[in-house]
Amino acid sequence: MVTRIFDYGKPCTTPPIEDTPALQVEGLTFRYPDLDLPVLDQINLTIHPGERVAMVGPNGAGKSTLIKLVAGLEKIQSGRIQVYGHPAHECKHRVALVPQRSEVDWRFPVTAREVVMMGRYANLGWVKRPRPIDHQKVAEALERLQITRLADRRVGDLSGGQQQRVMLARALAHDADLLLLDEPLNHVDFSTQELIFHLLEDLCNLGKAAIVSTHDLGILPVHFCRAVFLDRHIIADGEVSDVLTAENIARAYGFEFHGEENTSK
Repeated sequence: MVTRIFDYGKPCTTPPIEDTPALQVEGLTFRYPDLDLPVLDQINLTIHPGERVAMVGPNGAGKSTLIKLVAGLEKIQSGRIQVYGHPAHECKHRVALVPQRSEVDWRFPVTAREVVMMGRYANLGWVKRPRPIDHQKVAEALERLQITRLADRRVGDLSGGQQQRVMLARALAHDADLLLLDEPLNHVDFSTQELIFHLLEDLCNLGKAAIVSTHDLGILPVHFCRAVFLDRHIIADGEVSDVLTAENIARAYGFEFHGEENTSK
């Protein structure tokens, strides 16, 4: 829901520790109360500034849960998550989330401009009025995502692709250093997909880091240099060609892979 996703509380000012990863996950295990097995089990992951990392895996593999834990939307049960050298809960201002569209209540009575302004609350706090710099950041984000003309329309009246651009503009206005995108390509047109990838490329060239959860394996060789295959555990982590093996692709699509059978007698 919108109110949960945008819950930043007081503004944070914790500076990054130099020469530390953008994200460091160590020994992370998480289980939902109604499940017997953990959805994440002993996850160790390091993301460096400037990296664009695709996170792939079957449904129920824990991709969204991991993103929510990094963003502070779920409480850590075991292990630790550090963002630029600090516990993740101390660095919400350094993390921007683009959630799955199904996670957002699009009936919430706000305009596109107001949603994008919510990205500034991590730096501003809820009780202060937006400053000129906040309005400037919002205007720049709207222009960058090519939705300035939609700024005063209610988000619930926009198309799926337009709504996703609004959420991306919100993340851009946040001015965070670690971007988390959970299935950002679902139900968006090709032009929006290309806009997403050009934006991520530009931001990561400036030293920011991005993690993108996706089921679209075909885009990985074109837009990512690294992929993480997750299925409760990290099955593979490395260059896209090393992660997108026949076995892993079979697993991602939910069918059994037998490999080459020895037919000799």
